[in-house]
Amino acid sequence: MRENRERCVIVGGADIGDYDKIKEYLTETDFFIFCDSGLKHLDRLGVKADLIVGDFDSHKKPDTEIKMIVLPCEKDDTDTVYAVKEGVKMGFNSFLLIGVVGNRIDHSLANISNLLYLDSLGLKGCIIDDYSEMSVVSGTEYVEDKYPFFSLLNISGTAKKITIENAKYPLDGGEIDCNYQYAVSNEVIKGRVAKVSVGEGRVLLVKVFKA
Repeated sequence: MRENRERCVIVGGADIGDYDKIKEYLTETDFFIFCDSGLKHLDRLGVKADLIVGDFDSHKKPDTEIKMIVLPCEKDDTDTVYAVKEGVKMGFNSFLLIGVVGNRIDHSLANISNLLYLDSLGLKGCIIDDYSEMSVVSGTEYVEDKYPFFSLLNISGTAKKITIENAKYPLDGGEIDCNYQYAVSNEVIKGRVAKVSVGEGRVLLVKVFKA
């Protein structure tokens, strides 16, 4: 079913304003899982669904030959969480989530937690919305100067031995816990590439491309 697909792209039902920007991140080798009302993005994204997952409480169940997993409305996993787990079972090592951050803060936070889940499995995960890229850093990551701002947020315990190089606000051996988020709105030094390293724990790296 995977064929020669390299990455699993999961499409949720949160609003997308800038489809052209989102489409810049998509490739012909992506495997697309659409979650319930994420199907409203199908035509605007200009891709084909490889799998549809949902309980269809927010979108009409489509009449299609595309493989579909119909979920019960009462369940522990959201449609998006189920889709992520399905992609993991299929053997994907890299995941891109779009249409998963929006007006529902509860769903948005739950979807960001998917990045923690993927990182705990040693897998790569990224969320793209109209303004930023989000990923979990538990080792080393780089930020190019094309991003106006970037932030480190702790959403899981305490992160220690944090180093930020080639940025307006450098850090050497810092510690960030969930009670005090001080590494917000940093800037890459022009002409340089910022280096972010986390020695213990993990942080959420937000690369802002539209302020």
